Amino acid sequence: MKALTFKRYGKSPEIGFAEVPRPTLKPDELLVEVHAAGVNPIDNMIPTGMFKPVLKFQLPAIMGSDLAGIVIDVGSRVTRFKKGDAIFANLFDLGRGSIAEYAVVPESAAAPKPANLDFVQAASVPMVGLTSWQALKERANLQPGQKVFIPAGSGGIGTFAIQLAKYFGAKVGTNTSTGNIPLVTSLGADEAIDYKKQAFEKVLRDYDVVLGTIRGDAVEKSVGILRPGGKIVSLIGPLDAAFARARGLNFVLKFVFGLMSRKIMRLARKRDVTYSFLFVRPDGAQLAEIGKLLTSERIHPVIDKVFPFEQAKEALEYLAQGRAKGKVVVKIK
Repeated sequence: MKALTFKRYGKSPEIGFAEVPRPTLKPDELLVEVHAAGVNPIDNMIPTGMFKPVLKFQLPAIMGSDLAGIVIDVGSRVTRFKKGDAIFANLFDLGRGSIAEYAVVPESAAAPKPANLDFVQAASVPMVGLTSWQALKERANLQPGQKVFIPAGSGGIGTFAIQLAKYFGAKVGTNTSTGNIPLVTSLGADEAIDYKKQAFEKVLRDYDVVLGTIRGDAVEKSVGILRPGGKIVSLIGPLDAAFARARGLNFVLKFVFGLMSRKIMRLARKRDVTYSFLFVRPDGAQLAEIGKLLTSERIHPVIDKVFPFEQAKEALEYLAQGRAKGKVVVKIK
């Protein structure tokens, strides 16, 4: 089968199409004909080796982690799906990829595709949906009336997380460029900061939760906008010792990650707030709950651009520019 792969870690990962064997089923897996694959910033980070100590891939590795498609075969222990079912899923942290003609998906990671979404729309959801759900609901325990700051509100995570936070009854602050203010406002943002005119840390106050989505010093700056008892849930690091323990990593990595997060931990303690790093996990049950919100149109996908399968590499390059308004998707079928 045809798949987009990378051959090695580092500055020259040799990303390109390759013919690879069609995956074989395990008893608890689905074989899926992939119709569309969503792309995410992490897909560009993995080939650099940034997460090599944590994510295990057999090289050459298939890229991508989000997909929507049709089940064409099921393992002997599968009970919730059958041939012909339309599903969507996230494969992150499973050592496999989605930008391919076929993919194997653990039954536990799959959910029925919302009937009102096409495959492209459905493929745009899993990573941003699960990340937003696990950060806001599980980790932050976001409550009605609380205030959450979601930076980069016009991006893939931002456009989904704003809508989910509003569904949870929260008040949402975000920042974006001048031209994207109408977009984030239409999604439900209560405070929209034009980052070209104002620094969010000088404007926002008394927030309960910050969703860390921007690399650099944005997470450190966000400490100052939180009230005592507030929470930072970071999706981009720094990685912390708690994450290393949860992954069962060795002592050296625990020590290194502890050093990496020392500054933000110190700042958080000074303000009486908590910091944690979130590594999203595939979860079909959560994705099914998200699917219900999509079916009821309480939340809708925001898609910036769709690329044909043969331009999947260009889709990743476009995403890397950081200008997408919503999600970027590769249409395979």
